[in-house]
Parts: sequence; structure tokens; C-alpha cells
Amino acid sequence: MRARDLMTADPVTFQPSTPIAVAARAMAERGFSGAPVVDADGKLLGMLTEGDLLRRLAAPADAPKSWIAGLFESASQQADRFARAHGQTAGDAMTRGAVTAEEDTPVETLAKAMEERAIRRIPVLRDGRLVGIVSRADLIRALLQPSAELVADAPDERIRRALAHAMKEQPWIDAFAIFFDVKDGVVSFHGYCRNDAVLRGLKVLAETVPGVKGVNIMVERSALGGVAA
Repeated sequence: MRARDLMTADPVTFQPSTPIAVAARAMAERGFSGAPVVDADGKLLGMLTEGDLLRRLAAPADAPKSWIAGLFESASQQADRFARAHGQTAGDAMTRGAVTAEEDTPVETLAKAMEERAIRRIPVLRDGRLVGIVSRADLIRALLQPSAELVADAPDERIRRALAHAMKEQPWIDAFAIFFDVKDGVVSFHGYCRNDAVLRGLKVLAETVPGVKGVNIMVERSALGGVAA
């Protein structure tokens, strides 16, 4: 399995000039914990994450560094840290030097990079331009996919593909916290969500997919708006 098989194509992105307040609101409302920052040509510039936003909130509490501590940090490093903590745009606050992958990167390589670098998502590039993103939740969902022996046109697999497509079309679904499996026509949702309205919506959405015989909701409520991927 490769990155192209798991990635979310055309993910939400920010321009470097996007105001921090706008980016933070979008992340909170859409329930995702990070997004790529790209230029007008789709070239990846960096990643804006919850950690970057938290760094801004913590900045006022930072005590000025002593001159001795300053000896271990160059002027450029100090300036970069200040700009990321106090800048007003996504381009100022973003994390640069993001780990990236190509469309044919094996899933094992993605998982190892996330584990070793303690990151939650990896942008997927084609000729230097962003084409998708793979999150930890995508890797988890891969574990629930039917085995290779299953005929691709089997009823459960048709339901799985149709429901996965339908979920991507709904902005109210927290894609980083909800996943599902299908067995004998019955859809079972797992993970975390933000409120009961999402649970009702999931049930109705699954029931619209041809071939679905039943829906089990085994999703836990999360006061934090879902778990990060």
C-alpha cells in the first residue's frame, strides 16, 4: 500500500498571508489539528499546527532569555522564534522543513517517519507541489481495510468505498477522529466526535448508501473536539 492509496487528496490549505485568527477558526470549526501552508503555485512552504498556535498563546509567559542562554542560540534562531510566536499570519507561525512523501511512498515508511519524528501528518508531493496529506488516522483506517483476498467488487467493499467517498464530501465530519468498518452489510463507526448531532448525521449518511443493512455507532464523545491525527 502506498501514500496515494491512503492520502486525502486536495486537503484544506492556508496561504502564507492567511491571518492567524482565520486559520485558527478554520481548524477549530473543521476539527483538524494541522494544515499545509502553500504558495499560489501549490508549492509546500510549511505546516501550521496546533502546536504552532499554542506557542503563540504561551509567548506572553516566556521570560526574557539571559545573555548566557543567548550564547547557545544564534541571532537568527532567536529572530525566527520571535516571529513564529508573535507573527500575524500563517506564514509567520508555521513550522518549516516539514517531512514529506511522494505518492508511491510505502505505508511502512510513512508510519516509521511519524513514529520517529513524533508527527501527526505527512504532506504528499508531486513535482514539489502538494497533492494530498496522510494522517495517523489514515494509517489506522488502513488496518481496517479488507484483506487482499477479498474480491474488490464484494458487497461490503462496495459499501466501504461508497461510504468513504460520502464522508469526504461532508465538512461536518471530523475525518481525523472517526473511522468505520463494514461486515455483512452492517456499518460500525468507531473513534471520537464532538456532539450528538454528528452521531445522528453519521447514521443517516450511512443509511443512504445502497446495500447497508444496519448501522452501529460506537463513537466516544470528546470534549476536546476529537482526537488529533
